[in-house]
Amino acid sequence: MTWASTSAGRTLKSAGLYLRREAWLWPLIAVAVLVVVGLLVRGAIDGAVKTILRSGLETLRDVEVENLATWLESQERNATSLANQTAVRRAVGELLAGDAAAQEKLVELLVPSMKTQGYDGFFLVDPDRVIRAGFDRQAIGRGDFGDHPGFGEFFSKALDGEAVVSRPLPSVLPLEDHLGRERTGTPVMFTAAPVRDENLQVIAALAMRMRPDKEFTRILQLGQMGDSGETYAFDSEGRMLSGSRFDDELIRLGLLPDEEGARSILKVLVRNPGGDLTSGYRADRRRHELPLTRMALSAAAGETASDVEGYRDYRGVKVVGAWTWLEDYGFGVATELDAAEAYLPLTILRRAFLGLFALLVLSSGAIFVFSLQVARLRREAQEAVVEAQQLGQYKLERKLGEGAMGVVYMARHAMLRRPTAVKMLEPAKVNESAIESFEREVQVTSQLCHPNTVAIYDYGHTPEGLFYYAMEFLDGISLQDLVDRYGPQPLGRVVDILQQICGSLYEAHTNGLVHRDIKPANIMLNRRGADPDVVKVLDFGLVKESSEEQTGELVGTPLYMSPEAIQQPASVDARSDLYGVGAVGYFLLTGQPIFNAPSIATLMRMHLSEEASPPSRVLGKPIPEELEDAIMACVDKNRAKRPQTARELVLRLQRTPLDDGWNVERADLWWNQLDRGVLVSPGSTTRQLPPSDQSATIGLNPGG
Repeated sequence: MTWASTSAGRTLKSAGLYLRREAWLWPLIAVAVLVVVGLLVRGAIDGAVKTILRSGLETLRDVEVENLATWLESQERNATSLANQTAVRRAVGELLAGDAAAQEKLVELLVPSMKTQGYDGFFLVDPDRVIRAGFDRQAIGRGDFGDHPGFGEFFSKALDGEAVVSRPLPSVLPLEDHLGRERTGTPVMFTAAPVRDENLQVIAALAMRMRPDKEFTRILQLGQMGDSGETYAFDSEGRMLSGSRFDDELIRLGLLPDEEGARSILKVLVRNPGGDLTSGYRADRRRHELPLTRMALSAAAGETASDVEGYRDYRGVKVVGAWTWLEDYGFGVATELDAAEAYLPLTILRRAFLGLFALLVLSSGAIFVFSLQVARLRREAQEAVVEAQQLGQYKLERKLGEGAMGVVYMARHAMLRRPTAVKMLEPAKVNESAIESFEREVQVTSQLCHPNTVAIYDYGHTPEGLFYYAMEFLDGISLQDLVDRYGPQPLGRVVDILQQICGSLYEAHTNGLVHRDIKPANIMLNRRGADPDVVKVLDFGLVKESSEEQTGELVGTPLYMSPEAIQQPASVDARSDLYGVGAVGYFLLTGQPIFNAPSIATLMRMHLSEEASPPSRVLGKPIPEELEDAIMACVDKNRAKRPQTARELVLRLQRTPLDDGWNVERADLWWNQLDRGVLVSPGSTTRQLPPSDQSATIGLNPGG
């Protein structure tokens, strides 16, 4: 079996045909594919951008921290160098010993280095944390500096023998700010080193004062990315220790006082306001009551980390960032960038994708509307063809029947003038499935040439898309109508009809085909030329090839379905058709199906588990044992006990002794009486047919 003949192959082929017909689906498919591809690409790009962004932030943070650490270490070395100068150590020793002149001597020794290194003052602190000398005379003799936050810890480290640099602190004494105004709280930093005597014992700490808004802030401000990126320092309370690039904006937002020269150093708290202040949001709590930002909280816990998913900064703006905590100096360093700027390339890509998606949707809508219009015009053209009663070479004369999908007309060929039955698909019900079933019925039926199988003459479709096929015109009556109108049939007639059905089926079975829908409505009884009671088997639309893979769907008519067709639809074979033949024979003999039930479910259960009553019991009179046995064998639950071929069933039927007098002459008389509207019933009762029954002409079953 080739792949193309498998169920999957047929499904794909059918789908391909459908898509070729329904061109409006392609834009929708393109939209769906684009959405899926777009989501996949977006996910990949998002991941790549975030990886690159994280790497960039962390690299910038590490570079800034390295630069800052280098500067801090240089300040420690400077302080150590000054404290270890012999002249300085001697002057300090004299000062601590009570020599008042040593104060001026110490100032003279330190001033050149202060100018060179950019220091603007100094303090000499003894082990009792009392300032013994300084550039600011008003500080000399004070011992309360250690009580101010940051100073005590700083002095303790220096007096313990460490070189140290303080974080930016608010000044205790009035100092000139960047505008020349003398104020307390002016941001200052100190670098200090221990002063040792000849025995290398710490006798004091020498602290040099510097301004954080110069070198310290300048180093951090080198770490600015784009228009919104900044790098800044902060303490464990979230107080900003360096300058922000947004000072003017912070004044407008109310985070800095609205006064000349307001700066963010020691003034701004790195806390989350809960909303974007730049968009008009205002917090409902005081600034110091707000929680630290995610970054500050993580850094204060000693973590070195980054976040590219986004969090709110001290302005409430969503940012991405990387941070670390410098434990030796008691402050953290963070590098942040507004998320909107960080993801601007992704935003542009998303907008482009959405624009393209919108265009595709609009195109799809336009094509859909256009397709509906074309379909409407096509239906109108198809209906016009039917109204004109001209289908290709066939002139339609009158409608013979109508079913779920098809309509059957009596027609005549334009050249041959031969009566023909034309089956046509309803224009409103044409789809790929209907066309495929329609073509299958034609192709299968045209392979058969038995005289008891309906003959196919032609097949095609009009330019307007109407599919049709022409077959021999049957001027007869279906077995269903025969029994419904005239009751149970004579034994000889039943045997003759069953043998003809078997002839048609034997050819189909020999060609590897199973009909799957043998029932009275699909079998026509006709008079062909001088021969009465000629059977024609119809409706091969559900036929199955023996080697064909099946899906397991229920197929057939419940009144005449074999047990295996209900229980194992994929396993039906020729013997399943013979079950239907037996059920048809039962119906012809008794005037009723083998089972009657109020619901399909009950009917199927009866086919599976209940034994049918013999026809003789239903009729209340004996019938030839050979005929009854043949019919009951056909409807046996076990198909192994049924006749194995249609020819075997014919041979069994031929052994039936018949003495009811049914023969060609009587059949001919029956058809003559039918033509004149006078029925010769099987029981020799004569009655006039009503006008509606006088014409029993029909073509192929239109519902197939």
